Amino acid sequence: MRLGELIPAPYRLLAKGVLLVTLSGGSAAIAWQVQDWRYGRQLEEQARLQAERLNQKTLAAAAQQQAEQAKRLALEQRLSASEQTHYRALSDVQRDQGRLRDRLATADLRLSVLLDTTAAGGSASVPATTATGGVVHGATRAQLDPAHAQRIIGITDAGDQGLIALAACQAYAKEVSTPK
Repeated sequence: MRLGELIPAPYRLLAKGVLLVTLSGGSAAIAWQVQDWRYGRQLEEQARLQAERLNQKTLAAAAQQQAEQAKRLALEQRLSASEQTHYRALSDVQRDQGRLRDRLATADLRLSVLLDTTAAGGSASVPATTATGGVVHGATRAQLDPAHAQRIIGITDAGDQGLIALAACQAYAKEVSTPK
């Protein structure tokens, strides 16, 4: 006798069904495993591509940052050169003004003004004198008091310094606002 003849028919049918379900479940598990491998490879490929894109963006950002730093360094160097130029001009003007004040103080130099001799009222109280031993041809001049001359030199010194500072500010504004 065979094994199949010993088991009643309904149980044999049930055993065949269980066997079919087990086999089909196993093949489904294999299909799921294959599908998992396929999706795993796709996910790995997507992750690799994403990492490459991120790396490219990082390199581009680093290059842009280096370019911006180079621009900033160039601007700082131009501003430094401009500052040195304006400082040199300011110190030259201050030195020249100091010499002029010294010459006025020692009477080595006298300031004078032109007198308008055609004015109707005429200013007879201002002496129209020339330096001793000199002959002045042309318009009549009057010498200024040394204290007044010093004040005038101080005013022109402050004006010169203001003009140099203004030129420095304008150069700075131009350098900063001009893209290079």
